[in-house]
Amino acid sequence: MSNIRKISIGSDYKDGAMHYSCGQEVYGGHVISNILHDEKDESYNIFITKSNEVLPWKKFNKNMAISVEYDLKY
Repeated sequence: MSNIRKISIGSDYKDGAMHYSCGQEVYGGHVISNILHDEKDESYNIFITKSNEVLPWKKFNKNMAISVEYDLKY
């Protein structure tokens, strides 16, 4: 289980970054279910769920400006 709760993509956190949070509704009724860090290729992957089907949605590589917020419930 992932303990990443929110990821922000972009160098200007306040005004120019895109923010994605677990539980956020996106893309026509889908909900962000997981944000996972792939240590093999140093990427962050966002998965969405709709009707109990989990789909990969977005992938960000290590070359992008990324801010990660972790869930403090362990």
